[in-house]
Amino acid sequence: MTVSTDPRARHARWVAPLCWTAVAIEGFDLVVLGVVLPALLKDASWGLDPNTASLISAVGLLGVAVGAFSTGPLSDLFGRRKMMLLTVISFSICTLLCAFATGPWLFGILRFLAGLGLGGVLPTALALITEYARVGRGGSATTVLMTGYHVGAVLTALLGILVLQRFGWQWMFVIGAVPALVLVPLMAKFLPESKVLERVKEARPNRNPLGVLFRHGYARATIAFWVTSFMGLLLVYGLNTWLPQIMRAAGYELGAALALLLVLNVGAVIGLLIGGRVADRIGHRRSTIVWFAASAVFLALLSIKLPGASVYVGVLLAGVFTFSSQVLVYVYVARVYPADARGTGLGAASGIGRFGAISGPLVTGLLLSAGLAYPWGFYLFAAVAVIGALAIAVVNREPAADAPAAAPKDVVSGDAG
Repeated sequence: MTVSTDPRARHARWVAPLCWTAVAIEGFDLVVLGVVLPALLKDASWGLDPNTASLISAVGLLGVAVGAFSTGPLSDLFGRRKMMLLTVISFSICTLLCAFATGPWLFGILRFLAGLGLGGVLPTALALITEYARVGRGGSATTVLMTGYHVGAVLTALLGILVLQRFGWQWMFVIGAVPALVLVPLMAKFLPESKVLERVKEARPNRNPLGVLFRHGYARATIAFWVTSFMGLLLVYGLNTWLPQIMRAAGYELGAALALLLVLNVGAVIGLLIGGRVADRIGHRRSTIVWFAASAVFLALLSIKLPGASVYVGVLLAGVFTFSSQVLVYVYVARVYPADARGTGLGAASGIGRFGAISGPLVTGLLLSAGLAYPWGFYLFAAVAVIGALAIAVVNREPAADAPAAAPKDVVSGDAG
């Protein structure tokens, strides 16, 4: 038996666990602000008010958008392994420094700088996962990767319960930075580089990855992906931020409203585990359209006050389809663009999506202020999901010639994705 001497082949099995861990830490860092905000608002020395807190949150998400946009092309030009290391190191350092911030303005600047690194983690991890996934398993590999985000978010909430009152909010940021001490050395030793990097440098040393998104017939697909990604993250952040308050407006008790938020996120994890397998079987374009369409149906149903336990079933199904719809967009993007522009395509879609993430809570908050959140908030969310489905439906590109091989059923189906 011949043993490969190529470190990329020998270390391929490390790609999934290392990228999953990086995404889990990203989930921790992106959710930690919401966990510590109550403590920060009570800190009289900071003089923080809800409006300034909202501004800090928006600035952090803006940093994530800028990071996603810039890291994608850089990873295609200089290597995904290098950019993964750089992003994890940079956001971990900035997260640690947040613990020593002396006021809201310095804290906001550090959250923006941390966002630059956080934004680069996801597109780089998605590009690597797609490249090293087993044949016909690109969809499930990507959705399993995204469970890391939810695990990180859950750990943030649990640690907040254990740490905040005993040790103070600063320790949440220290804890968020500590995993890098283990993850970075492991990445430096075992994370392989992209298989296509050397070939791309030799063939097109001065190329512009951003240009690929609008040349050779890709412009229509690029715009469609951006629209869908914006809509997908508008749904995710709008629902996660305001669902309890909307359900309170519908007449549910506070405890039930918070339980529904938990059920929504349980549905998200189930949807991620199911969605990737479905995409690998019926095709990535078709599954994404179905997922957004189903999201629209179940979100619209929530505008009706369902009796008894049926409301939990409705919210669970809304979570199953709504949260994983956006991840299926990433799966589809990774197959449509050629390998040497895959990081750029994923970074751009993720970056545009972050503006949807900013818009979702703002728009829903306006509806709440106007007393229209129930039932019109759910009608709005349903309409957003319909737009996402329609945008994916107009994508006019077949999978790239060097896209990861699809499962046999994907090819036989004749599906474009």
